[in-house]
Amino acid sequence: MSIKEALVKITPTQWEIPKSYRQDMHVPARIFTTEEMLEDIVKDRSLEQLVNVATLQGIQGYAFAMPDAHEGYGFPIGGVAATTWPDGVISPGGIGYDINCGVRLLKTTQSYDDIKGRLADLSETLFRMIPSGVGKGGNITLSPQEMDAVLAYGAQWTLKNGYATHNDLRHIESQGRLENADPSKVSIQAKERGFDQLGTLGSGNHFVEVDIVDEIYDEVAAGALGLWKNQATILIHTGSRGLGHQVATDYIRIMMNAMPNYGIILPDRELACVPFSSPEGTDYFNAMAAAANFAWANRQVITWEVRQAWNKIFAQVGDQINLVYDVAHNIAKIEKHLVGKKKQKLIVHRKGATRSFGPGHEELAEEYRAIGQPVLIPGSMGTASYVLVGTEQAMTTSFGSCCHGAGRMMSRHAAKRSIHGKTLYEELMRQGVHIQAGSMVGLAEEAPHAYKDIDNVVNVVHDAGIARKVARLRPCAVIKG
Repeated sequence: MSIKEALVKITPTQWEIPKSYRQDMHVPARIFTTEEMLEDIVKDRSLEQLVNVATLQGIQGYAFAMPDAHEGYGFPIGGVAATTWPDGVISPGGIGYDINCGVRLLKTTQSYDDIKGRLADLSETLFRMIPSGVGKGGNITLSPQEMDAVLAYGAQWTLKNGYATHNDLRHIESQGRLENADPSKVSIQAKERGFDQLGTLGSGNHFVEVDIVDEIYDEVAAGALGLWKNQATILIHTGSRGLGHQVATDYIRIMMNAMPNYGIILPDRELACVPFSSPEGTDYFNAMAAAANFAWANRQVITWEVRQAWNKIFAQVGDQINLVYDVAHNIAKIEKHLVGKKKQKLIVHRKGATRSFGPGHEELAEEYRAIGQPVLIPGSMGTASYVLVGTEQAMTTSFGSCCHGAGRMMSRHAAKRSIHGKTLYEELMRQGVHIQAGSMVGLAEEAPHAYKDIDNVVNVVHDAGIARKVARLRPCAVIKG
């Protein structure tokens, strides 16, 4: 029986591959999608990868795939898996190479009418002030001692060094620092790859984007977040750069060599994993936390650069651009969730998936506890992005998780074959989207038609009740490497 034939419709937005589909599955696999969108998901190996995830030692509940799911390394991108703490496995493939790739939303005091006449100048200034591109270094060069401080303290390092405010830290997931981070578990090679990359964007699908709030779905939640119709906002999407990639590379190699010591046999070596409580598992978790801290520091320094650019164009001081929230979507965390009728500590892997904690959760900033955690879902160039909030249903249905973006439908090579970068640039400019990009080839790789329809993806998680729509953002300037 094929995976497609095995799928069982649970609700209009949930499908299941039963545990009986394959003998080595420990739990069923569940996919949040519609019947129509499922046709795209079955075209690649993402569901096969999800079934493989369901075989991991200690996995609880379900192996989940979000509506933006597509094929990744080991895990599908858009995958969520929770294993028992402390003896379930931890797998770098369930976090991804770009550790703590994530999204941050900034709000301004200005409307579209206030900025529309300066968008060309603004996009050029942002592009000039935010270093971007493959391997591109920035304006900060860290000494070995400073690198260790960034890895240990994350966004708190940026506060101490003048790149952040106390208010910023309050609105970052985990306050921008995982306390278990251990710089000594990060290789010299990884540190060397990151020593000049704080405050840099990188390439691929990373971006800084100026957006306008063009639709409000929930006035109360939007008010709590400080969002209003026609408001100018900024999205930042990037992660831990080469440093995080090297941490993943290092520990995948270590785990592949260590797995026989723990009797672990996998259907796919890309799922390389070890027990969380093992020396290799603990070392990876602490190195991953250090890379996550680097990513939060990176997005914070980019925020400082955005504020500087905004001040140059509009003569506005930085405190008029405030952080709404910053979420990670490539990370593993120790969290408590219901398993059956009992709360248990779990190792929650989110790879291309966003935390979606419901109202009242103790980790949320006080002003957001009544509405739930802000969830930031960026689209692709020229399409909308969304602000949602987490729900109680997400806590009981998906380990407090939802999607993270639109999700690719087309490889980068296929996208380049389908459209020329200059043609795409001209199309977007005609739509009123000012583009600044390092190369036309890189622009073509990220063409909007290479991604799923963001409206459909967001409607799935909204209708499934694992996040709730608050506002839609329309791009008017995009900065890419």
